[in-house]
Amino acid sequence: MRILLLAAAVSLAGCNATGKIAAVVAGGAAGGATGNPAVGFLVGVAVDAGANYVVRYYGRLRQGAEQDAIAQVAGELPVGTKAAWKIEYDIPIGDEHGGLRVVRAIDTKLAACREVAFSVDEGGGGKLQRAWFTADICKQATGWKWASAEPAVERWGFLQ
Repeated sequence: MRILLLAAAVSLAGCNATGKIAAVVAGGAAGGATGNPAVGFLVGVAVDAGANYVVRYYGRLRQGAEQDAIAQVAGELPVGTKAAWKIEYDIPIGDEHGGLRVVRAIDTKLAACREVAFSVDEGGGGKLQRAWFTADICKQATGWKWASAEPAVERWGFLQ
């Protein structure tokens, strides 16, 4: 049970080594149980692929929720104003917050869009670290949505 909790915690933290850790454990167990190293290798490869898929899928869900939170706040603001944004997940790991400013409106016959500069803040007080990024959002029937094809690659790392 402790191993499962540890694996879940590592997965939620966004560690891209999770698949390899799970693969080594599962492959070693399968190889040891069957006495066949080839079976252990195949199980390890399959577990690595499956775990990587799950970690990246979950990461994309969280990334989308964070982008939606920023877009919803920015969509309600007039150009030139600033506001705070934050997202709180059901599992309180990786809750994010920061500030944003609507830089300009991009209105065309096809869509109403906005350019947004936003920060992601870590720490507090004298140890506050703030990183700034830019993105575009556009209005859709369901509300404002993220429109940047590759939003701040450094921000979401291997999830792109």
